[in-house]
Amino acid sequence: MTERADRKIVLGDGSQYPGQGFGSREDKVCEIVFNTSMAGYQEILSDPSYTCQMVVMTYPLIGNYGMAAEDYETAVPTIGALAVRRYNDCPSNFRSAETLGAVMERFGIPGIQGVDTRALTRSIRDHGSRKALITAADTPLDEALEILRTTDVPRDVVPRVSCKAPWVSPAENARFHVAAIDCGMKLNILRSLNARGCDVTVLPYDAAAEQVLALHPDGLFLSNGPGDPEDVPCVIELVRALRGRMPIFGICLGHQIISLAYGAGTYKLKFGHRGGNHPVRELATGKIEITSQNHSYAVDGASLAGTGLELTHVNLLDGTVEGVRCAADRVFSVQYHPESAPGPQDSGHLFDRFIAMMEEDRENA
Repeated sequence: MTERADRKIVLGDGSQYPGQGFGSREDKVCEIVFNTSMAGYQEILSDPSYTCQMVVMTYPLIGNYGMAAEDYETAVPTIGALAVRRYNDCPSNFRSAETLGAVMERFGIPGIQGVDTRALTRSIRDHGSRKALITAADTPLDEALEILRTTDVPRDVVPRVSCKAPWVSPAENARFHVAAIDCGMKLNILRSLNARGCDVTVLPYDAAAEQVLALHPDGLFLSNGPGDPEDVPCVIELVRALRGRMPIFGICLGHQIISLAYGAGTYKLKFGHRGGNHPVRELATGKIEITSQNHSYAVDGASLAGTGLELTHVNLLDGTVEGVRCAADRVFSVQYHPESAPGPQDSGHLFDRFIAMMEEDRENA
């Protein structure tokens, strides 16, 4: 017997997707997107890049291995909501500390299960990411549509998730010191840098160039994060001020910010890239890597001409820009996530490339 619906998702076209609630029961308007990953729902839930977004998981079973204390990408998840086909509230995993639903309830994240995630994903694919309301099943449609019409999804998302003051993530036997601009940085980026002998000083998104230079870092890292890169002009100006003065590495939003700093353009994708199965070709070697991605915006490849940036990586699914570099300034960036957890792990060597740049910079000093 099918469980009675007590919650639903409503889209602006009047379509409704009924299901059963879990996690928080609050109503919320979010940008709706989908993710094709088969594992890693904890990392998705706690990735700051999903701030104010409702994520539809295409993999049908979510929650079955619980939540492990070591696997969070941020201490306070800011995802908008989660929609799944089937939620398992009785996880089987020796590492599990609590259930997904309990974590979502604690952090005020509404969830819905039993929805037709195939139909919902097709709608997003065909009509694009847009506003969606998660609400009680008995909310009248006209009332739900009015809420959607009058409620905006916030744009000040980077200030919401960036740290408020500098802090340090130390490494054992540190060889380098990296200044990292936190636009919503995933913790596994810090783990990846620490594991390679980098002490990391994490700075707020609005840190000034003088603040970075006062640290005398060996390199600058620009993190992932939510939203439109043009909404954080202070970070774009920071790159302009510091390019050529130290090695710079950017991931995801950091990649878009670097491109904007050099004069390239960005644009919003119809439904974005989210999942751990995107093939990317490195142009210099022809090597293809399977990558994890999570972004709504992309760099305009045609706009790279005359900027001093060189295209280095291309997405094989849709031809979008996946990497750029300026060899003269020792700057490079990628759109995808080399630190992705639980995987794929094809691209971890990019952190080694950053280390090599800092080593060379130190030798040439």
